[in-house]
Amino acid sequence: RGCPPSVSRQPGMAEAEAAGDAGLGPAPAQEGAELAAVIGATVPTGFEQTAAEEVQEKLGSASRISRDRGKIYFEVPARSLPEVHRLRSVDNLFVVVQEFKDYQFKENKEDALKDLEDLVKKLPWTDPLKVWELNNSLKKKKTKRKKYNLQSPASREKLNDGGEEGGADQNNTNDQEDSAQNPVAVERTGGQDTEKPQGVTSRNGVEEEEDNEQSDVKVEVQASSESGTKAGDGQTGEGEAKVLRFRVTCNRAGDKHSFTSNEAARDFGGAVQEHFQWKADMTNFDVEVLLNIHNNEVVVGIALTEESLHRRNITHFGPTTLRSTLAYGMLRLCDPQPTDIIVDPMCGTGAIPIEGAAEWPYCYHIAGDNSPQAVKRAANNICSLLRKNESKDSSTALGIPLDIIQWDICNLPLRTGSVDIVVTDMPFGKRIGSKKKNWDLYPACLMEMGRICTPGTGRAVLLTQDKKCFAKALSRVGHIWRRAQTVWVNVGGLHAAVYLLRRTWERAEERRSFW
Repeated sequence: RGCPPSVSRQPGMAEAEAAGDAGLGPAPAQEGAELAAVIGATVPTGFEQTAAEEVQEKLGSASRISRDRGKIYFEVPARSLPEVHRLRSVDNLFVVVQEFKDYQFKENKEDALKDLEDLVKKLPWTDPLKVWELNNSLKKKKTKRKKYNLQSPASREKLNDGGEEGGADQNNTNDQEDSAQNPVAVERTGGQDTEKPQGVTSRNGVEEEEDNEQSDVKVEVQASSESGTKAGDGQTGEGEAKVLRFRVTCNRAGDKHSFTSNEAARDFGGAVQEHFQWKADMTNFDVEVLLNIHNNEVVVGIALTEESLHRRNITHFGPTTLRSTLAYGMLRLCDPQPTDIIVDPMCGTGAIPIEGAAEWPYCYHIAGDNSPQAVKRAANNICSLLRKNESKDSSTALGIPLDIIQWDICNLPLRTGSVDIVVTDMPFGKRIGSKKKNWDLYPACLMEMGRICTPGTGRAVLLTQDKKCFAKALSRVGHIWRRAQTVWVNVGGLHAAVYLLRRTWERAEERRSFW
């Protein structure tokens, strides 16, 4: 795989005006200078600032939060890509080819689509493709390491999950899934059905839906081409090189566009194919070109992740498995300190305590649930994390500061005032439990959490979509808990809230001792 020959890195003023607005993107690398890249990252909606703080803390780069909620942008040297992939708060990563802050779309559909086609040959593809190639080489090294670790005897140890195979519940999660196998599936956008051209599919971006704006529609384009060459305009390198395969994914939000997402992906993808002589392939692609359109903001990028990073810790999914990135945002909100005892009393598959143990190893994490099946899934996920932490030179797994137990949330076997932080995903009353039961469950939970938390310094971070019930329950225990902050988030298309509560100095009612 190679990079295309040098093209115009920045469109001239006349070209930019024709495109709509001066493009913003990474500065072209000077000869001999270090390659840099502007990285775009999708993050859990509502936790953009948390992600920006993590980038500043771990990479030393300032981030810009996009007007399109759920995205941040930051510039880093290309050599920092391994650290970028280790960020805990990001779902998907892409390198920005060029960004247009105020792209002026033509009112006529044909003219608007023609402008998108013409934009392809004006974009500075060279450096972003170099970053993409470097990213690919890093993924190959990681794959080799995984194959090596799988040969270890300890990696073959597995907890018995009651006959349920790992990942059997993945279909029940809120993860977005690729529907590329259906060549004519489309989304309803802007209140009307889009066209269904041959070779165009869309995949549901349900994780990123917002109020007062159109749902993101992800579209893949496959053009009819049987011939192509290595990345470049009709030229090959030494010998016959593999022809790169690609697809275009379009994410569009806004109702003032004269074209559909399918049409934008189809025409833009056709221009990409003509420019590079790549071969279109929906499933077995090498390069995924992203066309993100949010009202008048246009960002062209190249994907650096094949699947969302939020699945990194979970191998056994439940009906409501929480995304690891959202779990990280919740944990970071309560600012854990070394030696803190952190409890998740309704852990489900263990996403929150596993994320906490991986990122805050100097705290002690306790997880529990009243469901035996949930405890088994969490135990399997912990086992998977132990295998991942295996030393290359030894078959002995490194320990993690995490324990799991089956218990009753309303009667926890913990001493009064012994816990520093409570972090949990409370039942929404949709797929688990019911909204009617929540009216009794929520007040009892808050009382028991208040009992085990340290007066004055204890914190609780709670996620729920049943906001009305939670507000009523909180008013009943106002002498124990004080609401400090609320973060509005999107969980699988549901508009939920993350509440940061602080424990008052009021002494909680003593319960019978378990000790």
